[in-house]
Amino acid sequence: MTDAQSRLDAFADAMASVLDKCVWSQTMTHETLVPYLIEETYELVDAIEAGTTEEIIEELGDVLWQVAFHSEIASRTAGERFDIQDVAAHVTEKMVRRHPHVFGDEVAETPEEVLRLWTAAKAAEKRQRASVLDGIPQGMPALALADKVISRAGRVGVAVERVPERFSGEPALGAALLSIVASARAQGLDAERALRIAVRGLQDDIRSAEAAPVEDGRT
Repeated sequence: MTDAQSRLDAFADAMASVLDKCVWSQTMTHETLVPYLIEETYELVDAIEAGTTEEIIEELGDVLWQVAFHSEIASRTAGERFDIQDVAAHVTEKMVRRHPHVFGDEVAETPEEVLRLWTAAKAAEKRQRASVLDGIPQGMPALALADKVISRAGRVGVAVERVPERFSGEPALGAALLSIVASARAQGLDAERALRIAVRGLQDDIRSAEAAPVEDGRT
């Protein structure tokens, strides 16, 4: 057994022992673990953006523990009965499908070509989706949600008005966004809620565009 394999085995044994012996862990469900998963994810983001290597390792471990926790719960739950091996197998199969330039005969020599192949593979997997908005988590923070929805809007010809200013980089953009939030706060407005309302309106526009009859030019 390799050292790497023994470490993974020790990790799996630790997770199983926690659920066998910790009464608090035994009360947890997928739903009740969600707040911890969100918190650990944000802590990882903080470590990546402003932390040390050791902090990144720690926070990645905490996120990995959450994945293992959900998997171990499922392995003990009637009607689910999957484990972390199943999770690993599923994501491996998906990554192989979505990288035909790595595992197949496709050729992609630029990041743009990789994105095209990834998008095509993903679209083939999600043929049952009726809208370009399907699959976007509505619980995302408003700014991230807005970015995601705007990226889909162009696919159906829905344009979003842009401010005329050009930003010299992310620090300048961040300062402008911070200024907007400060102005909103001074006026007693909730910037997060306001943006989420605007995003809902954009989603309505997208769905209307998708429902509109397509004119093919024939007489």
